Amino acid sequence: MTDRNIIVPHAMQTIVDRAGYAPAVKVGQTLYCAGQVGRTTDLQVIEDPEEQFIAAWENLRSVLEAGGCGFEDIVDMTTYHVGMSRHMAVFREVKNRLFPKGTCAWTCIGVSELAHPGLLVEIKCVAVRREG
Repeated sequence: MTDRNIIVPHAMQTIVDRAGYAPAVKVGQTLYCAGQVGRTTDLQVIEDPEEQFIAAWENLRSVLEAGGCGFEDIVDMTTYHVGMSRHMAVFREVKNRLFPKGTCAWTCIGVSELAHPGLLVEIKCVAVRREG
């Protein structure tokens, strides 16, 4: 039997209770992270694109840390973008500032909308905890 643990950072308990999802599921050394967006802890969408992108990365960091991982452990990442051509330059600048460049497989997908009006990006990933 494979061990399977639901990962919920304390700051995300409200969204888990409301939406009924797991921010991440850990199986062995692999952490499967649900898509993270740029909201405040009280679930308000951040309007400024740059600030929203920073919050999305920080929310992802929180999920990873709760599962015993960090950005450096990500092996596969998918980002979903509303208005990709309008916001990609800012998103990439924030990504390059916060996330280690060139360390994982990354797919960008343009979408017409996300779960709530005003959301511009959702970041989903798989991380594998490194030994040591």
